Amino acid sequence: MAVVHRTTLTPTKDELLASWLPTRPWYRPGTGAPQLEAAGGFRLDDPEDEVGIEFRVVTDTAGAEPVAYLVPLTYRGAPLEGAEDALVGTMDHGVLGRRWAYDGCHDPVLVAELLALVEGRSRPQDQSISNTPDPDVASAYTGDAPVPADFTTVTELRDATELTSAAHGMTLRLHRVLRPGADTLPQDATGHVTSWWRLPDGTTRTRGLFAVLSTPTR
Repeated sequence: MAVVHRTTLTPTKDELLASWLPTRPWYRPGTGAPQLEAAGGFRLDDPEDEVGIEFRVVTDTAGAEPVAYLVPLTYRGAPLEGAEDALVGTMDHGVLGRRWAYDGCHDPVLVAELLALVEGRSRPQDQSISNTPDPDVASAYTGDAPVPADFTTVTELRDATELTSAAHGMTLRLHRVLRPGADTLPQDATGHVTSWWRLPDGTTRTRGLFAVLSTPTR
């Protein structure tokens, strides 16, 4: 079960993201540097208990209209070989020491556990409380076979990141720019994940699609 340490991070996660987000093609520039507020998210467990997995939502209030972003992150105790371009930054953790934070779309551990969540084989965990499931994260899967974890091609779009399994003709889309409400699922969707985040007033919660698994009909 996910363990959340009550300690310091230098720099903080959102300080790292303030530098990293403007380099992404799906970032919506505001006025000046991003002004980020933590808005929600959840965690998943790594079965090997080596990699921290977090689906973090931050809201940027720098522009005329606030924008909520989904940022899947992994935290590792050593660099992930071959993932230099996916490095968000490094942090000094008060308990665990130096941690390498990666864009989780490029981390096979996060991808495998997200697919497990879609299929109902993994339980989402509270973002801030140790060993506590998050009942507000919902998933569904209508396929008739286990989903392979060979999503090796990553494509950045204007408002999403797509992972493709060329061998199986499947696509896993993570919505980077979050929109409140029940987004319409594509006709070829066989699985999805929805969750919540807080609106800029700090008290109102909304929810929407975080991820969609699609399997085109052959």
